[in-house]
Amino acid sequence: MKKLLFLFIAGSMLASCGKKFLETSPLDRKTIDAFYKTPADAYQGLVSAYSMLDQDGYGNILLTSEIASDDAFGGGGNADQGLNQWDKFINMNDINAAAWSKYYTGIYRCNILLQNINGVDFKADSTTKHRYIAEAKFLRAYYYFDLVRMFGNVPLITVPLEPGNYFIPQSTPDSVYAQIATDLKDAASNMPATAFGSIPSGEYGRATKWAAESLLGRVFLYYTGYYGKQSIGSVVSKTDATAAIEDVIQNSGYSLVPKFNNLFRASSDANGFAGQNNQEGVFVIQYTYLGLGDANQNNGNRVQVMIGIRSQVLGPYYKGWGAATVNPALYRAFQNGDTRRTSSIISIDDEGYSADYTLGDQAQYTGYFIKKYTPINDKKPEDLGGNFQWDNYDNYPVIRFADVLLMGAELNLTTNPGKAQGYLDQVRDRAFQDQAHRVTLNNVQQIMDERRFELALEGHRYWDLLRQGVSVAKSAIDNTGATAAFNVTFRPETKGLFSIPETQINLSNGTLKQNTGW
Repeated sequence: MKKLLFLFIAGSMLASCGKKFLETSPLDRKTIDAFYKTPADAYQGLVSAYSMLDQDGYGNILLTSEIASDDAFGGGGNADQGLNQWDKFINMNDINAAAWSKYYTGIYRCNILLQNINGVDFKADSTTKHRYIAEAKFLRAYYYFDLVRMFGNVPLITVPLEPGNYFIPQSTPDSVYAQIATDLKDAASNMPATAFGSIPSGEYGRATKWAAESLLGRVFLYYTGYYGKQSIGSVVSKTDATAAIEDVIQNSGYSLVPKFNNLFRASSDANGFAGQNNQEGVFVIQYTYLGLGDANQNNGNRVQVMIGIRSQVLGPYYKGWGAATVNPALYRAFQNGDTRRTSSIISIDDEGYSADYTLGDQAQYTGYFIKKYTPINDKKPEDLGGNFQWDNYDNYPVIRFADVLLMGAELNLTTNPGKAQGYLDQVRDRAFQDQAHRVTLNNVQQIMDERRFELALEGHRYWDLLRQGVSVAKSAIDNTGATAAFNVTFRPETKGLFSIPETQINLSNGTLKQNTGW
C-alpha cells in the first residue's frame, strides 16, 4: 500500500540512542499493540521521539539555514553540488527530502506516544505521565516549527494516521503555528520548574519548562515578524511571550558562561571548556561517539564533519568536508575587541595556517571556516573507538541563555527599555570582557545586529533576516563575488521558503502543492 514518506509505519518508531537518558538498546522487535503497557514502555516511546533530533546532517536545519543566509556559502567539494541549492536558491534533486522525513518521523513518534499513553498503568504516578506528555508535545512543536519555517504550507498531523488516510492536505501556517503555540503552552505548564543547578546530569538533553518557554518566545517573534501579525491567533500574545521569556531569565537558574570562547571545544582555553551541558544551554541536542562507527546508530553530530576543514588537519582542527565556508564579510563585521569573532570563525591567514593549507577540491574557498562546531584533533572519534564520519560528539545548544536575553531585550524594547538595555548589556559585556563597549539601545536593529554576532553560525541568522522582511533578507543575502562561484541572488518570489521534496509531491496523489518560485 502506498504511503507518503512522512508517514512511517509503527515498526520504525522504537529504535533510538543518544547520551545519558538517550542511551538505550534498540526496541524494534515489538509492535505498538504489544507495547505501551508500563511506564518503562512509555519512556522508551519518548526516547524514540527524542532520537530524531540526531538524524542526518543533510536534514539538519542548522546547516541548511546557515548556507542559505548571508554568513556562509555552500562550500564542500567541487562535486558537492547539492549544497548550492541552499546557497544559490536553485532547485536541485530532492535535496530537502532528509529534513522532511526526519521531522515527520519525529512528529509521528510523538503522536504515537500521545495516542497510547492513557493505556499505560502509571499507578499513582500522574506526575511522570504528565511530564512524558509534556515532553512529547514540546518535541512535536519543535519539529513542526522547523518544518513550517522551511516549507510554509505543510500537513498538520496530530494523531497517527489510519490505513487509507495518508493523503493529508497542507494546512495554513496560521493553523500550524497555533498548534505549535498550544503544544508549547501545555508543555510548559506540565514540566517541573527545576532550576538548572538542580537538574540531574542523567537528564541533560530532556526538554524542560524553560526550554518550552524559550521556544515559545522564539516562535512568537518569528511568526509575528515573518507574517506581520500581532499575536499567534488567540493562543499567544506579546504579553504571554514576554512573560515566558522573563520567567526563564529570572527563575531558570541558567546564566552566561563567563567567557564566550569557553562555550565551544574548538575555541576554549586550555582546560577552560565549560562542558557539553553547561549553564548556558537551555535546550541542548545530545550527541555521542557511542555509535562506534555504525552509521545506522545516528548517534553522532554529522554537521561537525560536514563543516570541518576539507580533508586536512591544521593545528588543533580535525578534517571534514569543508561545507558552509564563512563569508569574509561576517569576519570583518565584528568590532575590534569582540571575542566572538575568533571564537566563532577559523581564519586560515590570521591563525598562521596559510603556508600549510592545501586547497585541494574545496569549493567556494574564502579563507574562513566555522569554528564553533568544527572537529578538533584532541579526543577525536577515532581515539574513542569511533569513526570521524559518523561519531563526532559535540552537543548542539539549540537555545542558549544569551539568545533568551536578546529575545527579552527585543520583547521589552518599547514597554520596558531599561530592562531591555540591561539584557543587551549582559551579552555585550561578556563578548568584550568589559563594560566600555556598551551601546545605548534605541531600536530593534541594534538587537538584530547583536544577534548576528552572538549567535553567528548557529542556525539563526537566516530566520532573523526573514522575520525582518523578505526585502531585508534579499538585501543582506544577495552577493556578487570576485568569481561567479560567489554570486548569490535571493529570489523573493520564494518568500524564503524551501522547495518541498519532489518525492513527497509525487507520492501525494496531487495533495501536496509545490511552494511558489520552485
